[in-house]
Amino acid sequence: MRTPKFSDSMSFWLAFTHFLLAAMLGSTMNFACAGEIFTLMSNDFAEGGKIGTQQVFNSAGCNGANRSPALSWRNAPAGTRSFAITVFDRDAPGRGWWHWAAANLPARVTSVPENASASGALSKLGSVEARNDFGVDGYGGPCPPPGKPHRYVITVHALRVDALPLAQGRPAALFDHEIEDAELGRAQLTVNYGR
Repeated sequence: MRTPKFSDSMSFWLAFTHFLLAAMLGSTMNFACAGEIFTLMSNDFAEGGKIGTQQVFNSAGCNGANRSPALSWRNAPAGTRSFAITVFDRDAPGRGWWHWAAANLPARVTSVPENASASGALSKLGSVEARNDFGVDGYGGPCPPPGKPHRYVITVHALRVDALPLAQGRPAALFDHEIEDAELGRAQLTVNYGR
């Protein structure tokens, strides 16, 4: 029986270490080359910032302009065939409050201008909008009860389908369900508003 020599053992460990390094570097390089992070931006506010009066609701004791925010996004996941946008108040009593849900934005679209909801810009793109929890189709800005500020989660969803089977004016919660079923990825901003 042959006893292993130091050089045999050393050769094995060198080869094994080389293999591990190659595997680790290869996976790191693949990860780095896989693409950038799906990112959402707005000229109207920054992550963690405060929503301005232009986006605040214009009823129920609130005196804003009720203009949907300007949004832009980049680095959507591969395979994205359409987008959806949602705005949700996670601090509202109960199960939260839907302020906006729009779906079926074509994959070529990477931004929406301020007031895209009321101006008709979304409908010109073939998009449909949900009935928000104020009972109005389209965007309904923040209008929390007086007290502690609420957090509003603005999300652009990258979808794997060209269009969701949704009609204008359906409830926002139904939009959310369909969006989640077809979602490839999401980019979010969380902003605050209180009165």
